[in-house]
Amino acid sequence: MTAQVAGRGPRALLRRLHEVMAAPGAAEARLDEVVRLVAANMVAEVCSVYLMRAGQVLELFATEGLNRATVHRTRLRVGEGLVGRIAAYARPLNLSDAQAHPDFAYRPETGEESYRALLGVPILRAGRVIGVLLVQNRTSRNYDDEEVEALQTIAMVLSELVGSGDLTPAGELHEPGGNATIARRIDGVKIANGLAIGVAVLHQPQVVVEHVVGDDPERERERLATAVVALRRSVDRMIADQDERDGAPRDVLEAYRMFAEDRGWLRRIDEAIGTGLTAEAAVLRVQEDTRARMGQVADPYLRERLLDLDDLAGRLLAHLSGRPARPADNELPDAFVLIARSMGPADLLEYPRDRLKGAVLEEGSPTAHVAIVARALDIPLLGQARGALGEIDANDTVIVDGEAECIYVRPTEDAVSAFEDSLRLRAERRAVYAAVRDAPAITRDGQHVLLNINAGLPLEMIDPGEVGADGVGLYRTELPFMLGAGIPDSRVQADHYRRVLDRAGGRDVVFRTFDIGGDKRVPGFDHGEERNPALGWRSLRLALDRPMLLRQQIRALLRAAAGRRLNVMFPMVAEVAEFDAARTILERERARAEARDAPLPSLIRIGAMLEVPHLVWQLPALLARVDFLSVGSNDLTQFMFASDRAEPRLVGRYDPLSPGMLAFLRDLVARCAEARVPLSLCGEMAGRPLEAMALIGAGLRALSLSPSAVGPVKTMVRSLDAAALDAYMATLYDLPDHSLRDRLYNYAKDHGVFI
Repeated sequence: MTAQVAGRGPRALLRRLHEVMAAPGAAEARLDEVVRLVAANMVAEVCSVYLMRAGQVLELFATEGLNRATVHRTRLRVGEGLVGRIAAYARPLNLSDAQAHPDFAYRPETGEESYRALLGVPILRAGRVIGVLLVQNRTSRNYDDEEVEALQTIAMVLSELVGSGDLTPAGELHEPGGNATIARRIDGVKIANGLAIGVAVLHQPQVVVEHVVGDDPERERERLATAVVALRRSVDRMIADQDERDGAPRDVLEAYRMFAEDRGWLRRIDEAIGTGLTAEAAVLRVQEDTRARMGQVADPYLRERLLDLDDLAGRLLAHLSGRPARPADNELPDAFVLIARSMGPADLLEYPRDRLKGAVLEEGSPTAHVAIVARALDIPLLGQARGALGEIDANDTVIVDGEAECIYVRPTEDAVSAFEDSLRLRAERRAVYAAVRDAPAITRDGQHVLLNINAGLPLEMIDPGEVGADGVGLYRTELPFMLGAGIPDSRVQADHYRRVLDRAGGRDVVFRTFDIGGDKRVPGFDHGEERNPALGWRSLRLALDRPMLLRQQIRALLRAAAGRRLNVMFPMVAEVAEFDAARTILERERARAEARDAPLPSLIRIGAMLEVPHLVWQLPALLARVDFLSVGSNDLTQFMFASDRAEPRLVGRYDPLSPGMLAFLRDLVARCAEARVPLSLCGEMAGRPLEAMALIGAGLRALSLSPSAVGPVKTMVRSLDAAALDAYMATLYDLPDHSLRDRLYNYAKDHGVFI
């Protein structure tokens, strides 16, 4: 039976809950009344609320139906039991037989052994799980979508009471920050390189929603529509204000504006209004859900899209409330550093460029739109700076050190002096990089090294010559699949690939066929659940199981490259049979286009990515079939060491500059040279001067790296004697060392290699 809250007066319940929470009296008594109301309206025999306590522990705070004596006594760790699972994944859990679930944790003192059906949802605030709300029934049943939606709405309203600090101390979940006058260092991840110093400005555009329950849904929908129009117009004005020379910011804003048209996002807000929320509360609810999803997504492109939707929600709230999203220009210091949880590209562009010196984000990824804008405007940006908003006060002096991947809060005079020295050194280095931009990447002993760029976003795609590169060694084609409303048809893809080729300025572009699956989810595509996504149904194996996806993409590539060279690379090839199957599909599509007298590429080259070690034992057969081979060092490294690169506890545990890894690459170079098959390497290794030096020492002569890394790596190449390095490294491959990093670093210093 559908719950009463979903089928009979949901707004009345929300209004009653709001009245209870606003009433005088002890917070726990109000929470007890809330669970009674929810149980009655949801026709549930149990309703319970667990709240997060320090140490990642969920404590039972209120219940209707379970043993009340267990309140404040029953505790579960995050990830423990079904309640802990809901908190860990920040997603609803709907089970017809909870006790059959492998994560069910029996607590005999609660008396819940007689309840089978369970529906639980996270209680979210500012993107963080602060509790769990659940209902239970004795009979085995599935709660319907309306009931799930209703409980999520109740959880959102309940977060007001939970987040007030009346039930648990407001600062309990935050580690003490210590003396605010003491200088602090906070580590992060470099997103846009550079050095900056300035006064901290806290960028917190989150609007406090004062009215949660709406009386007139149609009126709320009208207010939402008006605010959406205002939001789009504000982005249009920013696009119009961008100088034509600022290509990346303009492109970013064009894509950002497309997100404002996202029908799924707007539909979810509309549905939330339909549950009885005001327009502001509906936007906030969808924003909280988006933030929770961010914590579960490892893929940077998907996180980028979620960050943009999160930012749009914040701006939409500002339009609904009529409040400015940032301080006025006359309230900003002459030189300032922005401190934020996350930011969208529009936010960054709204601040005065002559005074904005840098930015620090608690979240953020190198592929986020705000990162692209920061790099285009030469604004140092540090991401993943955990706790920055809690550690930094407005008007604190802050140093952003992108090279050291850290920030200094309230620095001493000595630290400021060291910063000024670093700034001078960086200016000297940039002058050196600029001087070699148009020079060839040739070692001192005459060895030519091909330097190509990687790109994934259309916004990142530049003429490689602009940074002194030779071509595009890796173009990640999955982006249109991941950012759109679904998988685009071949004509839309062809237009996209054609623009990429146009921007390459006649230089070669290697298109990697889509690498989706695992944690790279495509809207509208049923990926299913996997225990180990990195080793699961992804990349080429997914494409071969769904050949129409690959056929459409190849058609698009053939159409886009008409009259030009086309380089196609298949990713994550585990065995030669997979490559043969993929190549057969390509050949059939080429023959199909030829039969229709469609214009074809002037040359088609087909390659494979070597990421799965098993392929090495089939190298002779593979090298007889491919036109080129590329090592994907990121995946290869994790498979070589059986080490999940997304697992924080394993960061730094293994080093790609180990004797075994470098010996593996040296052997691969020799075998490709014997077969006369061009070999390149793309991945993080290629973009760091010391690692790139080691790769050249192992025999590699083609690297694909980020555009910003071309200058430093080319400078290193031109200062290197490759033959001397090769002779030195020949003495290292059989060592039992964990890493050769220190030896190679000392070699570079002793031989004047610019790293």
